[in-house]
Amino acid sequence: MDKHQEYLTKAKYDEFNAELNSLKTTKRKEIAEALEYAKSLGDLSENAEYHEARDTQARVEDRINHLEALLKSASIVSKHDTSVIGVGSVMVLEREGSKDKKEYTIVGSEESDAARGLISMRSPLGLASLGKGKGDTFSFKSPAGPVNYKIIDIK
Repeated sequence: MDKHQEYLTKAKYDEFNAELNSLKTTKRKEIAEALEYAKSLGDLSENAEYHEARDTQARVEDRINHLEALLKSASIVSKHDTSVIGVGSVMVLEREGSKDKKEYTIVGSEESDAARGLISMRSPLGLASLGKGKGDTFSFKSPAGPVNYKIIDIK
């Protein structure tokens, strides 16, 4: 797997596509109207509404550029091999010294959300688990020191 390639699920790809469409149509129109209103207030050098609208416009255009580049180069993750961990794999792990099992899904960095169990393939846990199989053990360095896991299942 290319370490610079971005991977997205179909649902996340569709979500980003919808956001891009909304930004290009609705949000750009709202900003244009805000700029026109601010210009009508007169002196632009001390016009807070104008400067705020321009800042918003810059942030929206940055987000549009980011999403366009992301969607253009992203690979959609679909079915995957359940014998080894890769992007899209759901893995059940057991931390050494604990009997608690935790389930994580390996995703691209744009989708990661540790609180929901979505782990970036570029995170220490993600990198350490890629390519491993059921029953394998692996470790990685965390801020608290080395952490060891055993792979209980791959879905």
